[in-house]
Amino acid sequence: MAVRVILEVKAKPGTGDELVAFFGSILAETRAYEGCTSVDTLRNRDDSDNVLLVEEWESHEQYDNYLAWQRDRGTSDRLKAALAEPPVIRHYDVTDA
Repeated sequence: MAVRVILEVKAKPGTGDELVAFFGSILAETRAYEGCTSVDTLRNRDDSDNVLLVEEWESHEQYDNYLAWQRDRGTSDRLKAALAEPPVIRHYDVTDA
């Protein structure tokens, strides 16, 4: 079953450009990862340090495999170091409605 993952992050004050650049440096590999259907990066117009990633995956298992791969590479730690607060991750099943 397809899953959508919403990752919401808040960069340290005034570092939204660096955070977007960081995502730009890793998202080509994410998009090429097995099971990734799409990833969009959204930036809040009213708060440039607030960024959303909207991801679509073919299955929860594929997303979990991807997440473990990023953790093993240290990407998650690099991301957390750039944030003002812990990330918020939400998982949604895509329905037929």
